[in-house]
Amino acid sequence: MAELPAEIRERLGLWERPPRPLAPLSERQGDSVVELREAFLCPPAPPELPIEDLSSLGQPSLTVTLTATVPESTEDILVKGFSTLGMEKERIETAQQFFSWFAQLQTQMDEDEGAKYRQMRASLLGFEEQCDAILSDVNRALEHLALLQKQFLFVSTKTGTLHEACEQLLKEQSELVELAENIQQKLSYFNELENINTKLNSPTLSVNSEGFIPMLAKLDDCITYISSHPNFRDYPVYSTKFKQCLSKAMHLMKMYTVNTLQNLTNQMIKRDPSAVPNSDNSFTLFYVKFRAAAPKVRTLIEQIEQRSEKMPEYQQLLSEIHQCYLEQREHLLGPSITSTVTELTNRNNRDHCALVRSGCAFMVHVCQDEHQLYNEFFTKPTPKLDGLLEKLCLSLYDVFRPLIIHVIHLETLSELCGILKNEMLEDHVQNNAEQLAAFAAVVAQMLEDVQERLVYRTHIYIQTDIVGYKPAPGDLAYPAKLEMMEQIAQSLKEEEKKLPADGSFSDVKLEDPESCNAVKADSPESCPTRTHSTISPADLHGMWYPTVRRTLVCLSKLYRCIDRAVFQGLSQEALSACIQSLLAASEAIGRNKGQVDGQLFLIKHLLILREQIAPFHTEFTIKEISLDLKKTRDAAFKILNPLTVPHFFRLSSSNALIQFLLEGTPEIREHYIDSKKDVDRHLKSACEQFIQQQTKQFVDPLEEFLTKVSALKTMAKEGGPTYNLLQQPWAQPAKVGDLVSSTYRTIKTKLPLTLRSMSLYLSNKDTEFILFKPVRNNIQQVFQKLHGLLKEEFSNEDLQIVACPSMEQVNLLLSMSK
Repeated sequence: MAELPAEIRERLGLWERPPRPLAPLSERQGDSVVELREAFLCPPAPPELPIEDLSSLGQPSLTVTLTATVPESTEDILVKGFSTLGMEKERIETAQQFFSWFAQLQTQMDEDEGAKYRQMRASLLGFEEQCDAILSDVNRALEHLALLQKQFLFVSTKTGTLHEACEQLLKEQSELVELAENIQQKLSYFNELENINTKLNSPTLSVNSEGFIPMLAKLDDCITYISSHPNFRDYPVYSTKFKQCLSKAMHLMKMYTVNTLQNLTNQMIKRDPSAVPNSDNSFTLFYVKFRAAAPKVRTLIEQIEQRSEKMPEYQQLLSEIHQCYLEQREHLLGPSITSTVTELTNRNNRDHCALVRSGCAFMVHVCQDEHQLYNEFFTKPTPKLDGLLEKLCLSLYDVFRPLIIHVIHLETLSELCGILKNEMLEDHVQNNAEQLAAFAAVVAQMLEDVQERLVYRTHIYIQTDIVGYKPAPGDLAYPAKLEMMEQIAQSLKEEEKKLPADGSFSDVKLEDPESCNAVKADSPESCPTRTHSTISPADLHGMWYPTVRRTLVCLSKLYRCIDRAVFQGLSQEALSACIQSLLAASEAIGRNKGQVDGQLFLIKHLLILREQIAPFHTEFTIKEISLDLKKTRDAAFKILNPLTVPHFFRLSSSNALIQFLLEGTPEIREHYIDSKKDVDRHLKSACEQFIQQQTKQFVDPLEEFLTKVSALKTMAKEGGPTYNLLQQPWAQPAKVGDLVSSTYRTIKTKLPLTLRSMSLYLSNKDTEFILFKPVRNNIQQVFQKLHGLLKEEFSNEDLQIVACPSMEQVNLLLSMSK
């Protein structure tokens, strides 16, 4: 075989190069190659090889195998060798024969030596031919496969195209089917026109039939569909035709509902031609008949209400049915309610409260019954119902208003306010606000009218009965009336002690519960309690000064009847008028009976006022706005000055007219008036006056003496002559002793009278103690100053002459007030 080229051998060597082999063998493949190499390492020797040559071979296995066949003699071997060469009959006799034989033998040996190679070459040639045949077959197979692949691609392309075409056809088919269905669905709305027209024009069609509601639903669907597609070709034509069908259907429903309601009303009127029922049975019949007929039209009205939000035509139809229903109810109830209100007015002609209470109760029942009856027919509310009920309630208002403007008593007006505000608005209306909305509006109007009348009458009452009050002699008979009432109370107590606990006089008490209730009926809290168990005659309501009683009664009536702001204004006006009347009465009592009685009278009634207005949880403060023209007046005087006339025509900021406009602008001022503070201020002033007057009554001579001494000391300090108190004639021990003794006698004599008057007027130990405490402190301070002065200026002998009582004696004397 020819030797392979070096380039090929180099490439073949790269197949198994360890670092990066190009064609590495697996472990199993490597093992197979090693086994093949070992198996063909020593191929078998040809049998015709001479024995000598065999013996020269070094393979043990081959030697062992051939030694078994070695002939027994050399001659046999040579014979066999010559026979193999075809020279068994020839004999070598000459050198030429030998060389010839030797040449043949050498040739034979060469041929035997190359036989395996030739055999291998022949085998390889055979393998090559087989490989060429296989390669040829493979090439033909590849050609067939290429042709087959080409044909497959062709068929696949054709198949894909066919598949796409089929899918396209199926898609088109689906689109056509969907389009046909869509067209059919759209046409179904148009095709329904004829069916609906036929049903509506049928003389046997009734709105109560089973097919009317489905037909109405189909008609609504068709109209909705047509309206949502205005781009259709025949949209105007079909829209008009469907609207005509809807008008026919709505006309049928309207006529049926209206006829039903009118027939019910006519039946009621025929049953009672006067249309003025005067019994509860007649009113009950109005509702029973309508409730019985409600199921006939309720189903139809529900269909209309369901569609009213979607289509304006149904909304209009529902509005017309509402109007018809309300007109029939008004036609039926109007005369009856007017007659009933007139009857109630005649029955309670003089009792306005009973009239309002019974009339409002009647209208409450009417409103509730009307709402319940309306709900029998309809499911959705309408403001027209409240309009009707408000119109019916106005019949009560029209009768009630002329009566209000003639009421003059505050008690009646306040009670009317309580009925309208508490019983009607807060009780009835709050518990059923939806059904009584119309009634609430009318009652609120009546309440405003009553409040307006109450405010007007209160103003008149304040001016006539408080500001314009002229006290009678008995009203100013203080303290005589208090002493008389105390004697009566004392006699009653003595009688109670003599009689058993359950005697006939056990119910006679010194309290005045009716009066207390009259004052505090509408106030937030009950009558105040005293800190001691007994009640003085001065605490009785009947013993109060009339203007105080009238003011408190007036405020108690107004407190829960009018608005807070209006109440504040009226209360301020009433309290101010009451305070002025008390001041006038106090002055009159002071002139007639003495200053102490006048002051205690004023203190007592101011305490009553403060105590009684405290439970009113409101501010007694009002704001008054006034116009201050002081700057305007000053500017006017300035511009009228002759010296300013030349400045009228100056073209500068000093122009007189401009200065007048800038400086003469009036100011708006706000003033806050607090009645509670006025009461406290007057009470404080009265208490201070009482304390000063009592202090002056008891220790005025001593205060004058101490004032003179203080004046002398002041003059000496300021550089005047040195004083000697004993040298003053009015400061002699005897004079001072007389002064002290007279003051002590005055205190001892007049103090019980003062305490008696305080107890009679104030009738409260705590109040008496608080009021007298400053007086006692003032007296003690005067005596303390006197003691200090006497110790400083007088000797022990002079002190004995003066005989000034000690502080313990003074305190013991003043302890009578405790």
